[in-house]
Amino acid sequence: MPRKEITYATLKVDPEDRPYRAPKNKAPQTSAKQKKPIKPKASRGGKSKFVAWFFSLLIWGIVLGGFALVWFAYDLPDIKRLELTTREPSVTLLARDGTTIATYGDLYGAFVHVKDLPAYVPQAILATEDRRFYEHFGVDVWGILRAAWTNFRAGSVVQGGSTITQQLAKNFLLSEKLYEPNDRSLRRKVQEVLLALWLETHLKKEQILSIYLNRVYLGAGVYGINAAAWRYFGESAKELSLYQAAVIAGLLKAPSRYSPISNPELAHSRAKVVLSAMVDAGYVNVQTVQKYQTLPEQLVKTKNEALVGRYFADWIFETLDEYIGKPSEDIVVKTTLDSRLQKLAEESVVNVLTTDGPKFDASQASLVSMTPDGGVRAMVGGVNYTQSQFNRATQAKRQTGSSFKFFVFMAALEHEYTPETMVSDVPMQIGKWKPKNYTWQSRGEVSLKDGFAYSVNAMPVRLAYRLGLPTVTKMARRLGLTSPMPKDLTIVLGSGEATLLELSAAYATIANHGFGVWPYGIIEVRNGQGELLYKRKSQGAGRILQPQTVKDGLKLMEAAFSYGTGKGANIGRPCAGKTGTSQKYRDAWAVGFTPDLVTGVWMGNDDNKSMKKVTGGRLPAKIWKQFMSKAHEGYPVHYFPTEDSLTN
Repeated sequence: MPRKEITYATLKVDPEDRPYRAPKNKAPQTSAKQKKPIKPKASRGGKSKFVAWFFSLLIWGIVLGGFALVWFAYDLPDIKRLELTTREPSVTLLARDGTTIATYGDLYGAFVHVKDLPAYVPQAILATEDRRFYEHFGVDVWGILRAAWTNFRAGSVVQGGSTITQQLAKNFLLSEKLYEPNDRSLRRKVQEVLLALWLETHLKKEQILSIYLNRVYLGAGVYGINAAAWRYFGESAKELSLYQAAVIAGLLKAPSRYSPISNPELAHSRAKVVLSAMVDAGYVNVQTVQKYQTLPEQLVKTKNEALVGRYFADWIFETLDEYIGKPSEDIVVKTTLDSRLQKLAEESVVNVLTTDGPKFDASQASLVSMTPDGGVRAMVGGVNYTQSQFNRATQAKRQTGSSFKFFVFMAALEHEYTPETMVSDVPMQIGKWKPKNYTWQSRGEVSLKDGFAYSVNAMPVRLAYRLGLPTVTKMARRLGLTSPMPKDLTIVLGSGEATLLELSAAYATIANHGFGVWPYGIIEVRNGQGELLYKRKSQGAGRILQPQTVKDGLKLMEAAFSYGTGKGANIGRPCAGKTGTSQKYRDAWAVGFTPDLVTGVWMGNDDNKSMKKVTGGRLPAKIWKQFMSKAHEGYPVHYFPTEDSLTN
């Protein structure tokens, strides 16, 4: 059956609904009036998404920045504590006349405001540290860029860009012990900036500068410009001269390096840099600073005065705990030191060592001078404190040599011997040991006085052998020697060791009329409010030598300084003592006294190297004489007591 074709007509479909079919092999016809197809417009969804992402990132940035800010700032210290100080208590040592010897710990001066200072004092600081201080908001962007460029050109860090406000913030963070001084972490830098911004928004510029000047470290244990002014120049910051202000401002770069105490030359060169910066900043003119081009005597004086009595000061500071315990507040210690005698002692040691030391291979010396009851008036622990702080007067135990014979003869005088008792000076042999005299030619029988005066070796060995070694060592202990002693007769000729301080105190027993002597250097201790914490009372070991022994001992010791080995120390007024020399000239001693003053001198080398035949009667006696002669100038002549006065 033939297939019937189905048409749209058959289906009754509207021709408008018919699907279009392009004729085969024929392109569709387009009307000339028909417009070109319009491209669809870009969707507005792309811009909306960009804006949404931007605000989303902005919000998250703010949130994360807030969290970061909280993390950086959560442990910042209380800003209200900014004017307070967190520090170690200070210890100020005063001489007998009230002058300052030294300070220890953190020393702060009274708070001083910028407005009360001469204009050039803050200007010296600003010229070198922060010229745009009154222009920036706490962080100097231009200063940072300038420093970065300078450092880039130099190839190293030669300039910083931190402002005074940032330095104050840094100082505050360190004083609160949140960071170590060398910590350069990002967190610390951010905290410094945060604190700096806070300071600038809450305080006036003058307040910031005032707090900075009163907190900044300026070397030698002092904080703040007022303490520095007193420490280096002995006057208030309100009285500083232009040059003094420049010296103090120069300390900010490196407090220890440019300290006028340790390096007056470097301090002066740095002060000239500060003055030049002040000229460049327009604070002063060139003519004003020209007179400061040479090193002034003032700085040299500052160094010399600052180092006077430093060995003594260290000795006092190290023993202070025994009197008041560890200081928990600022304290002021009045000591027994006599400033005049201390300067004389240092000059005497330096003069002799400088003149005679090199040719005799002697490089070190020490000196102790005290009143007969033990009050130390002067102490020299070495020829140069800046080169060595080791105190050879209190810390060095050296062989006593012939100076130990003093104890042997004192023991003999207590056991029925007198200055006139005759004893053989012929060398004797004990086992394999045969002690010989130094230059003394044996005479057979010699008086105790002559044997002591000429430091005969055989006589004290014979005395110790007769008395028994325990008797001799017991006498040494009674008179104050605490160092270990050899347990054989070699101790008689000084094989044992002692410090100069304890040996001098032992000799002082004779000058103190037979009463034991304990060296002391502290008179009283007060806190910062003036309250008395300690006051020395008259005390001692009591009588340990009878009046007759003291009287006889004086005869022996006067003979030694009159015509014996110590005659080179004679000062033309009543004096007594004993010299001593150890084996191979490693140590030389001269210890003696007048009715007013007891002084001991030691000389030798730190490495125990032998000197060139330096005996106690030569260079040590020379130092002793120089010091004691000047120490007694202008004072009346006093005489040693008689036996009757010794018993009263």
